Amino acid sequence: MLLLALLSTALLGLLGVPLRARLVVVLALIAVYVPVAGAGPSIQRAGVMGAAAIVAALASRPASRWYAMLLAAAATLALNPRTSGDVGWQLSFAAVAGIALWTAPLRHLFAGGPGRGRRPGPTGLRAAVAEGAAVTLAATIATAPLMAHHFERLSIASLPANLLALPAVAPAMWLGMLAGAVGQLPWLPVGPLTALAGLCAAYVEQVGRWLAAPGWAQVEAPQAGVPAVVATYALMVAGGRLLAAPGRARRALRPRRAHLLAAAVVVLVVAVALQLRGSGAPAPAGAAGLRVTVLDVGQGDAILLDPAPGDPILVDAGPVGAGLAARLRDGGVERLAAAVISHDQSDHAGGLPELIDAIPVSTLAYGRRSRRLSALARAGGVAATRVAEGSELRSGALRLEVLWPPRTLLDGASSSDPNALSVVLLARWHRFEMLLTGDAEAEAVPVEPGPLDVLKVAHHGSADPGLGGLLDLSAPRVAVISVGADNPFGHPTPETLEALAGHDVEALRTDLAGDVAIDVSRGGWSVHGVE
Repeated sequence: MLLLALLSTALLGLLGVPLRARLVVVLALIAVYVPVAGAGPSIQRAGVMGAAAIVAALASRPASRWYAMLLAAAATLALNPRTSGDVGWQLSFAAVAGIALWTAPLRHLFAGGPGRGRRPGPTGLRAAVAEGAAVTLAATIATAPLMAHHFERLSIASLPANLLALPAVAPAMWLGMLAGAVGQLPWLPVGPLTALAGLCAAYVEQVGRWLAAPGWAQVEAPQAGVPAVVATYALMVAGGRLLAAPGRARRALRPRRAHLLAAAVVVLVVAVALQLRGSGAPAPAGAAGLRVTVLDVGQGDAILLDPAPGDPILVDAGPVGAGLAARLRDGGVERLAAAVISHDQSDHAGGLPELIDAIPVSTLAYGRRSRRLSALARAGGVAATRVAEGSELRSGALRLEVLWPPRTLLDGASSSDPNALSVVLLARWHRFEMLLTGDAEAEAVPVEPGPLDVLKVAHHGSADPGLGGLLDLSAPRVAVISVGADNPFGHPTPETLEALAGHDVEALRTDLAGDVAIDVSRGGWSVHGVE
């Protein structure tokens, strides 16, 4: 949002637009940009804060980051009270608060402030590097406790990755926006602009690949309880206020001692985020785990992934009349972190309206553009997001990685077969992996997930000549087929059952076993049918 405001203000200034008119135009651009960018929690937060700053400037009033942040929190919660449970919302506000609190002290630590007498402060490249490092480190520190709390993981590579990618982010966005503006004039070429923007984006992607590959890129962290998170943020606020204090306490410290104190506080905060567990009522031993339930909803799909800690995620909502919402409530599901619809067909999305009416859902995720799903989300006050290859959904230590379809395929040529654009997910919980294929048959969808524990067979066990190749690549121990009893399609087909048997893969069917439950713990996993 800041980059958008800076670029548009500079361009309008070159055109001779007066300052107040420039601010009004930027305010309008923000109002357009937020919904175009998906109106996610972080985008809403940035939009409200940017708009608040511009309104303050128009009213000739001083702007306050803290008031703007509180206004953004109130506005986003007024739009959707469930947003507070969204991890992205929490991380966005934590990062902004950390930047506001820690950037100045860290910048002084890295580059030094103005010297005594007439000695100027740092300028040029040194100042730019110090500013970028300070902002990045402040955001990283501020989000670390929440990362440990929600995901039991912390990224070691994120800080150097962000620092390396930093020089290309602003040019990529500015070049992209310039190309979008110039592209409205058909006689002006946009190829050079998009080529340069593509180089910047490719560099950022390559940095991500380089630093995500090493085994040390992320480390497992003990799940931090609420008391630990609160204690960590209290330390952050206290340390930030002490380092930023211009008064007697700060002047009493020699410069070197102040730098040592800053480093000690940073180390302490990181250590607490990594190691401190809930100091109140600890979680019971063995409480952490995952239960995956492939629900017997007849000829359709509905798969519940319930991590502990964390809110459940539902993949597909079964057909109309399956009573999915009532079954989830009876099973103790009070809210869903996300509902993912692999594709908008009645056997996968028919139960969605009833579900949204009955159970709070934080996010509705789907791949192929669907006006019906978008309208259902708006009517139910649910944040909607489109996902594609490379997207990821998280709850606790559970990660759902989208392997198919590619975004270029979703946004480009349409397919007459919605199954070919069905969202394919790789569910990970620590070392356990399960492939959720929706209706994407292996013959038509080229995914290579690597070794698996469990495979959810595509399209209710329909004939799939590519299944053998997928089994060769993934070598699952168990396959689950979500299929209706006595269905008119002959699912699962003999060819599918023979392919599974030929690869020594145990097959469990919902038409014979009822619900199929997979219980996962740190020590291993087991699967069984639930009549």
